This record gives sequence, C-alpha cells and structure tokens, in this order.
Amino acid sequence: MTAPSTPASAAASADRRLSLTTRILYGAGGAASAIKQRGLSTFLLLFYNQVIGLPPQMVSTAIMFALIFDAFVDPIVGQVSDNFRSRWGRRHPFMYIAALPVAIAFFLIWNPPEGWEHAQIFAYMLTCLLVIRLFDTFFELPSSALAPELAKNYDDRTSLIALRGFFGVAGGLGMTLLAYQVFLRENADGTGGVLAQEGYFSYALCAAILIFIIILASTAGTHKYIPELRKPPTRKITFIGMAREVAHTLNNRSFVVLTISGVFMSMSLGVKGGLELYFFLYFWELTQNQLSLLTVAGVIASVMGVSLAPKVAAKMGKRNGAISMFAGAVVALLGPIALRLIGWMPANGTDFLFWILFVDVIANGAMAMMTGVMLASMIADVVEDSEVKTGRRSEGLLFSFDNLFKKVVSGVGVFVSGAVLAFVSFPQSAVRGGVDEEVLRNMALIYLPTLLFFYAIAIGCLFMFKIDKAAHEENLRKLEETALKAQAERDAGPTGPASPPVTGA
Repeated sequence: MTAPSTPASAAASADRRLSLTTRILYGAGGAASAIKQRGLSTFLLLFYNQVIGLPPQMVSTAIMFALIFDAFVDPIVGQVSDNFRSRWGRRHPFMYIAALPVAIAFFLIWNPPEGWEHAQIFAYMLTCLLVIRLFDTFFELPSSALAPELAKNYDDRTSLIALRGFFGVAGGLGMTLLAYQVFLRENADGTGGVLAQEGYFSYALCAAILIFIIILASTAGTHKYIPELRKPPTRKITFIGMAREVAHTLNNRSFVVLTISGVFMSMSLGVKGGLELYFFLYFWELTQNQLSLLTVAGVIASVMGVSLAPKVAAKMGKRNGAISMFAGAVVALLGPIALRLIGWMPANGTDFLFWILFVDVIANGAMAMMTGVMLASMIADVVEDSEVKTGRRSEGLLFSFDNLFKKVVSGVGVFVSGAVLAFVSFPQSAVRGGVDEEVLRNMALIYLPTLLFFYAIAIGCLFMFKIDKAAHEENLRKLEETALKAQAERDAGPTGPASPPVTGA
C-alpha cells in the first residue's frame, strides 16, 4: 500500500492555489497534443489519399494500426509512471523525453519520399505514426495525470481541466486556421490549397516547432511542484502482483461506465474525424476561406465551452451537465446533414447555408467542449474514489486505461471511414462540385445512423456514474483521516510515544 501523505502536506496540497502562470503553462500543454491530433484527424486521410495517391483503405488501416498500438502503450506508460522514482518525480522525466521525437516524426509524416511504391509509402507512414503516438503518450498521459494532484478541490479541478481543454481546442484549431490561410492557402485561380503537396512542408515545420516548444514549456511550468507531488513507495512486486493491482484498481463501477461511454463516443469521433473534411469540401462544397471561418467559429466555441463548463458543472453536477451538453452536441452535429437529406437546407454556394453551418459549428463545438471538460473531470474524481478502495494512487493507470479503449475504437472508427469511402466508390482526385450526388447521399445515409447509434449508447452509460460532489468530498475526508491515522502511528513508534531527543555528550 502506498504510504499516505502527512496531514500537513495533505492539507497544504488540498488548500494550494496554483499561480496563474503555472495554470497557463500546465493548460498550454493541451495544445501540443491537439496540434498533432487535429492535423492527423483533419488532413492525414485526405493528404495520403487525394494528394499522395494511396487507396483510402491503406491510409485508414495505417491509422487504425497506429491507434491500436498507442492504446496498448498507454497502460504500460501509465503504470510505469505511477510507480517511477527519480529526483524529478514520477511524471516529468517522461514529459521532457517526449518533446524532440514527437516533433521530428510529425514533420516527417507530411514529407514522404518521392517515387516510392504504395507499400513503401504505407510502411513509411505507419512508422511515423507509431513514433508520434508513442512519444505523444510519454507527454500527454503523465501531464494529464498531474491534474488530480495539482487541483484536489471538486470544482477547482474542473476549471484547471477546462483551461487545458481550451488551449487544446484553440491550439488545434489555430494551427488548422494557419494551414488554411497561410501554408495551404488556395489561390484565386483555384491552385494550391489542401490538395497541393507543396504547402505541407511549411505547415509541418511550423507545427513541429510549436509542439516541441509547448511540451518543454508546459513541463517546466510544473517542475517546481515536484517536491510536493506523491512519491511511490520503494517495493518489489511480481508481474502477477502488478496485474492483480491493475485489476483491483480498474474494478470501479463509475470508471467502468465512463470507459464504456468513451468507447462508443471515440468510435463515433473516429468516423467523424475521417469524413469531416470530405463533408465540408464535397457535401457542402465550401471554399477554403469558408473553412477558415468555420475554424474561427471553433475557436469561439472553445472559449464559450471553457467559460461555461465550470458553471454548468457547478449548477447541474458534472454527470447531468455532461449528459445534457452531450445530447445537444449530437443534435447540432447531425442535424444539418439530416435536414439536407430531406431537402430542408439552403442550396450549396449560398451565404444563408454558410451562416447556418457557422452557427451550428459554434453550438456543436461549445457543447462538445463542455462535455469533454466534464468527462475528464469525472475521470479525475475516480482517482480518489479508487484510492479509498485500494489504498493506491493510480492516476496514470486510470487515465491510460480510459485512453486505451478510446484509441482502439477510434482507430476502428477511422478504418470505418476509409471503408465508407471505398463502399460508396468515392472518386480519386475528386473536384469540389464534381462528385456524383448519389455518392454523397449514400455517404450521408451511412454516416448518420452509425453516429447516432454510437452516441446514444455513450450518453446512456453516463446515467450510471455515481460520484457527485458529496461523494467526492467524503472520499477526501476518508483519505485525510487515513493520513492522520498513519501519521499518529509513525509518531507513536513501535513501543509508544516518541521520547524527547537527548542533547549533550
């Protein structure tokens, strides 16, 4: 069992208010992974399919393999970082190590060698993806696992996670906006744009540099708190013993229902991420300037979401707030496509259509942001609930297993998106406005019911989450009581109260 903190240190940790600089630097860490993730989810399938010329099934298969690999790396990194001992604590060594490899691999994936066969390009792409996923886990998982220690208060941790979520969305969308307006800008004569390879070099270089700087700055921003963070006990444990501990930690009802909900949500997000740009370019026939404005709408949505999430969570509770916002986000996401299929949306190319989509992106993004913040904060609340039951502090393990299932099924979702494109016979080197309407309609008819089914299960699972504010505060009380008892036993020693120290010769 992990030795609890002393009462003094526990109280100090619980009462501590992080400085604004620390909160900003910690939160900014979310931008590094978001720049990487947003780039891969928005452009990678389109880039390797429409620009490089790989069949969509090959691209989506590589993405799926990389996500599944990443998913199984997560719990290993989580368990190791929970029990790692160094003068820089449990988490920070992994975070520092991640910066350079993930930045280099992200640059390389957008600059494949010329003249290679499809199989060679597939292997190159997959290798880059595996390196990106591995070292991004080295940073993102330990960094996320710091949140429950940095902010123990029920509402404070929602605010801290909301700030990290804001930087994540703003960073990812901001880099996407730069891609549309600067690096992958479409020229007046129709040349350039996301379908031209030459712009991806500058985009990749800028993104890689930002990822490197953000990881180092965010890690250094919490470095001074290392002495206050939990230290794992020195112990020897067998593989079987560790497996038992893992199983015991994960056997938490609230964690299980959050994981199941996340599985179905992530599968939907995998499908959505793979096909979103196809819908914008070919279903709605938006220009890149319009796509840039929708990216701005996403930033507005993230500001709204991060501002409102703590208020909604405080008023409704995290669970009920997440359920309500989740349902609203699904309606906003799927509503316009459903209305188009029944002929109730304005024609493509009209300003009225664009502004409907603009408002819809804000509504969907704000509610999705609030949902994500509250779900992450709910996972953080499981940490103390698990510690009460097991006696072990296992933030890394809990966050990693939550990510494991999400990444596996999101990989399946991306694979499904590639299969959908192949099933509807989506054309190679497609031109905006030149794709057959029947192909687009079939794509939408598969997309809508698939996402609606998965999202319905994800929302339904959340009703079984049981840790509210009162339960969390009771868990904190029990942990402090345990810490006080352990401190009293140490003070008493093996034979009774400690004797006063002897002075003099």
